[in-house]
Amino acid sequence: MDHYDSQQTNDYMQPEEDWDRDLLLDPAWEKQQRKTFTAWCNSHLRKAGTQIENIEEDFRDGLKLMLLLEVISGERLAKPERGKMRVHKISNVNKALDFIASKGVKLVSIGAEEIVDGNVKMTLGMIWTIILRFAIQDISVEETSAKEGLLLWCQRKTAPYKNVNIQNFHISWKDGLGFCALIHRHRPELIDYGKLRKDDPLTNLNTAFDVAEKYLDIPKMLDAEDIVGTARPDEKAIMTYVSSFYHAFSGAQKLLEWIRRTIPWLENRVPENTMHAMQQKLEDFRDYRRLHKPPKVQEKCQLEINFNTLQTKLRLSNRPAFMPSEGRMVSDINNAWGCLEQVEKGYEEWLLNEIRRLERLDHLAEKFRQKASIHEAWTDGKEAMLRQKDYETATLSEIKALLKKHEAFESDLAAHQDRVEQIAAIAQELNELDYYDSPSVNARCQKICDQWDNLGALTQKRREALERTEKLLETIDQLYLEYAKRAAPFNNWMEGAMEDLQDTFIVHTIEEIQGLTTAHEQFKATLPDADKERLAILGIHNEVSKIVQTYHVNMAGTNPYTTITPQEINGKWDHVRQLVPRRDQALTEEHARQQHNERLRKQFGAQANVIGPWIQTKMEEIGRISIEMHGTLEDQLSHLRQYEKSIVNYKPKIDQLEGDHQLIQEALIFDNKHTNYTMEHIRVGWEQLLTTIARTINEVENQILTRDAKGISQEQMNEFRASFNHFDRDHSGTLGPEEFKACLISLGYDIGNDPQGEAEFARIMSIVDPNRLGVVTFQAFIDFMSRETADTDTADQVMASFKILAGDKNYITMDELRRELPPDQAEYCIARMAPYTGPDSVPGALDYMSFSTALYGESDL
Repeated sequence: MDHYDSQQTNDYMQPEEDWDRDLLLDPAWEKQQRKTFTAWCNSHLRKAGTQIENIEEDFRDGLKLMLLLEVISGERLAKPERGKMRVHKISNVNKALDFIASKGVKLVSIGAEEIVDGNVKMTLGMIWTIILRFAIQDISVEETSAKEGLLLWCQRKTAPYKNVNIQNFHISWKDGLGFCALIHRHRPELIDYGKLRKDDPLTNLNTAFDVAEKYLDIPKMLDAEDIVGTARPDEKAIMTYVSSFYHAFSGAQKLLEWIRRTIPWLENRVPENTMHAMQQKLEDFRDYRRLHKPPKVQEKCQLEINFNTLQTKLRLSNRPAFMPSEGRMVSDINNAWGCLEQVEKGYEEWLLNEIRRLERLDHLAEKFRQKASIHEAWTDGKEAMLRQKDYETATLSEIKALLKKHEAFESDLAAHQDRVEQIAAIAQELNELDYYDSPSVNARCQKICDQWDNLGALTQKRREALERTEKLLETIDQLYLEYAKRAAPFNNWMEGAMEDLQDTFIVHTIEEIQGLTTAHEQFKATLPDADKERLAILGIHNEVSKIVQTYHVNMAGTNPYTTITPQEINGKWDHVRQLVPRRDQALTEEHARQQHNERLRKQFGAQANVIGPWIQTKMEEIGRISIEMHGTLEDQLSHLRQYEKSIVNYKPKIDQLEGDHQLIQEALIFDNKHTNYTMEHIRVGWEQLLTTIARTINEVENQILTRDAKGISQEQMNEFRASFNHFDRDHSGTLGPEEFKACLISLGYDIGNDPQGEAEFARIMSIVDPNRLGVVTFQAFIDFMSRETADTDTADQVMASFKILAGDKNYITMDELRRELPPDQAEYCIARMAPYTGPDSVPGALDYMSFSTALYGESDL
């Protein structure tokens, strides 16, 4: 373990740097070194559960070479390459050579390629270098070390024995007594030294080799025959083997040296910066406890046992007690061991506390990094966001949205205040706990705090800018709103005014044009006030422009409340001013036209008011002539022809009125307050007058023809006229159905309201109104009455006809009627004939005599 291996100088190795490599080619020496170095390597490799068979072959891949170095040094080497390629083997050997060089050993002409190639000379030279460094370098006896120290130790230990004179590491050991003396000096019970003979080197050597292997756990590294049979045994082989005796017997010194090397390592309380490094220290300490200390505990125990056994045997042999040199007493070992235990306990406590501290530091550092990373991620882009001047081109609604968003950000910012404080607190704690990376933590914390302060300043600055902009935009918005509220009605007024001024007015009277003129004058009276309103509206817009220029407001758009611009207002106002004189001229021209039309109306009205009543009078006079029946029909006809002549002579006045009407139509005059008569009324009245006089003359002529044809007297004609006129309540010259029915009843017709009476009246109406017009004219009435009068003398003829049909019976049956008459006439008679009640009656007999008498008015039927 390098933590308790002292870094001593390697001056003792300088003579060995020039060792004669050619001697290695000596077969005897090579054989001795092979055996010795192989046994030495296996004495250590067996601790790792392995061994080598061929020293130049088994170290070629570097794996067992690295393992050997780990076992004898107690340290971990770099991770070996497991590949089988040459490059992997060279890499592993280089790692082993680098480790040897790191222990202060200067390698001369030994390269990894030679070891990999199986170069025996280089491989043995490398193993000897390792033996020197790890088995001989640390030997120290009375201010001598390494080879000299080992030689001095051998001399001191064998000094009391006869025939033993150790002066070197070759021929001084050929007789074997030196090896036996070393064993007997430390373990007298193992060898009976008195029985050994100087002239029996093979026995001596084999005895020493066997006892050492069996009782001292020193492998047999040499062959007795090789030593005896060689003039000068190999020094390196002998030195390697003897060093094993030193390490086996100088237990107290080795143990004390181990304790002296270990205590400073345990007292080293320099903390590591990382948990990994401290865990490595802990792992090294556990290796010390698990691997390195237990053999030392066993070694200490064995020392005490050996010391006590030696003292007992010396006492039993009446030999003086063994007195170790100063400082190597059992009490010295116990004191040193107690000190080691105390330091070890303190070191373990320090390790655990330091690991807990580093755990706390690592936790805090990780917590700091996490919180810092979260905070930095949150703040990323925030400064740029706060510095942006998006409010300069925003509308009021957008500004309000930005303010709400900023308020939300401020809340978020306030919520992150705790994290910043936690970051600062963690950084402070890391400083107090002496965290190794405190400078970077402090720098990062300072950067976060500075950025936080900057964010706060930028946040306040942005809020002030947003509020200032909001206030300006609210002022502008109020002005915009006021502008819109006043511009809209004013614009509507101007559009209405333009519409009215351009409207094509249609008037028919002088009063209407006078009303329009009055309204127009009133409109012109409002123009000064309208101009004031226009200037006030433009002043509002100018105020907005002034604010924009004064405060450098970057307006993003136009007035949101209206699309009406000052240019539109001025344009429409100019148009209104241009339309006013045009309207004046149009109204003046129309006023002149209406005055002309008024003269035409008065001229037409004066004539129409004369002609209309004249036509009405004539119509009434003609009606009276046809109704009053003064004189004979010939007198009435003569009178009517005189009326006709006077009417025809009135025609020029009608034509003159038509001319005036033509002028009115051309002037587009549609009404006339000066008369109720229109030309259409006059035309209709005139045509009715001509038609009436012609029809009346025709009726009188027809009446004369009827009278003469029917032989009706003038008195009868007058009676018919009187009856007709009496029931012509509306003097229309015709009778309605009800009026005609009343007239017939007055003339003696029995027409009741029963079905039979209704059927009879319907028959008469079909005669007098064949076209179903719903009226009965006087001519139809005369025709009907003259025919009725002419048919009154034929009742006996009808009864005679029915008697023939009845077969001279006084009654007739329904079957006889249906057989002899057409169906409609038969049904008509059946419906109106009364049952026959005479003595000769039969069932179903009908009275045709009463029917005939009633049919021609001679009965009350």
